[in-house]
Amino acid sequence: MDFLEIKDLQVYFPIKGGIFNRTVDHIKAVDGVSFNIEQGKTYGLVGESGSGKSTTGRAIIGLENITSGNVLFEGKDITSRRSKTKDVRKDIQMIFQDPYSSLNPRKRVLDVIAEPLRNFEKLSQQEEKKRVQELLEIVGLSPETILKYPHEFSGGQRQRIGVARAIALKPKLIIADEPVSALDVSVQAQVLNFMQDIQKELNLTYLFISHDLGIVKHMCDDIAIMYKGRYVEQGSKEDIFSNPQHIYTKRLIAAIPDINPRNRDKQFQFRSEVQKEFDESYDDYFDSEGLAYGLQHISDSHLVALPEKG
Repeated sequence: MDFLEIKDLQVYFPIKGGIFNRTVDHIKAVDGVSFNIEQGKTYGLVGESGSGKSTTGRAIIGLENITSGNVLFEGKDITSRRSKTKDVRKDIQMIFQDPYSSLNPRKRVLDVIAEPLRNFEKLSQQEEKKRVQELLEIVGLSPETILKYPHEFSGGQRQRIGVARAIALKPKLIIADEPVSALDVSVQAQVLNFMQDIQKELNLTYLFISHDLGIVKHMCDDIAIMYKGRYVEQGSKEDIFSNPQHIYTKRLIAAIPDINPRNRDKQFQFRSEVQKEFDESYDDYFDSEGLAYGLQHISDSHLVALPEKG
């Protein structure tokens, strides 16, 4: 049994028009996405802005309405009660992209982290304070910072506070939506390594959403590449990086920076070649509307969006 199973997820946003403001069309933000995550594993959703990856995560947790499809968590269909039932809301938490805007600047760290505890658990003030201090220690911050405000912390420390809030209710699944994109490169590695450490310690399962395939390579066991609401490629980390099949996947791989300055010219040439291939073979990989074709198996674990033969 898969820990989390997403079946043919669709999230459409209506486009209104005319004198009666009726729905005249839809924006297909997510258009038929399916995937499974095993417990304790990390599944990566990758794509550029507008690909539908963040909408997928928000739909799973109940922050966006699902047009059709199903969300199964621990074998139970929770599609209609994702954000309504207490046990589901406790078991699935989210880490948001921007540590600057996701924390209320008017609240002390104690109140920020204790908010989910107050909603779901009846703790005395002393028990609550002790629990928050324990959470601060878990994420590598001093318990003495409990009365400070978010602006008194660095970006990386703020994101750790966001993680402390996300794990306060001891969830089973965390959806991490671009959790380090707002941080300096020097801080990103610290936060990512820390997230891996607490995943092992707490047996967490991650849905990790990012535009950066290099970061996803570091974090994830399985990866899906999204483009305009659809998957273009899906497989294990080894499948995606050792044997990329879709031209869009190749373009994302080419965009991963090489920190060795000696390889700069070689990488620039590689990027140019991949972009040329993308431009010249676009019609071979996308239909007349610029959308990916249906996924086809090229191995047991590796699927690619290609036109059907014959």
